[in-house]
Amino acid sequence: MMRRLRTVSSALLVLSALLVGGAHASAAPPSHVVYDALGDSYASGYGVPPYGACGRSQSAYAVQLDGRQRIALDDFVACAGATTTSMVSGGQLTALDADTDLVTLTVGGNDIGWSQAVTACLGGTDAQCAGTVALVRSRITTALPGLLDAVYAQVAAAAPNAHVVVTGYPRLFSPEYGAYLGASTAEQAALNDGADLLNSTISAAATRHGFQFVDVTKRFVGHGVNSPYAWVLGPFDPGAFHPTVDGYEAYTAAVNSALGPVKLG
Repeated sequence: MMRRLRTVSSALLVLSALLVGGAHASAAPPSHVVYDALGDSYASGYGVPPYGACGRSQSAYAVQLDGRQRIALDDFVACAGATTTSMVSGGQLTALDADTDLVTLTVGGNDIGWSQAVTACLGGTDAQCAGTVALVRSRITTALPGLLDAVYAQVAAAAPNAHVVVTGYPRLFSPEYGAYLGASTAEQAALNDGADLLNSTISAAATRHGFQFVDVTKRFVGHGVNSPYAWVLGPFDPGAFHPTVDGYEAYTAAVNSALGPVKLG
């Protein structure tokens, strides 16, 4: 009988130790999320000076995300002017490793010459606008998917344990406010349709690689470059057609909302 009691007593002691240990473990502060930010000028915060290297701004959504939801920005290597290929050749992917928990990436706009279409529609003839928009749309559908697949595969290999978030681009115009410089409302709509095609192509590539796509389009509705409440800088600003401070805050809100605390666990 005594032996049985000692056995039960020992079992209770072990159970008590496990419960205490478990309580201590659950009370421990959560670890931080190691975050690396890659991409082009929309990721670097270009448009809102002052700038660091590569047009990096403190208004960038990566900087604004730092400290939220346990996110700790480790490497901020986004660079204005980056393409899918120059991201690699420029060394952005060296920021990634097995310790990276979260990656954000905005890239693709420079690969298809989107600024050429915008320039043609604002300052060229109707024929030049239509022709350049058609050319850019062709690049989006034929060349961009392969370019995105190539760089996304390298990101996944360089950060095998990371949750990767890919952001899209805003529509630049609000046609409801009328013609803007040389761009009619119809031409603005065509440019916005091109932005939608760009975003859908990026989203499809992200899905193929198991990445999360964050669409910012709805947040910029009514805030195009020709809106009285513009979140996009005008063509005569040094940071033309990049987000304003409010625009980058919209990017931050979109990414932060899309991540959610559960997805970062």
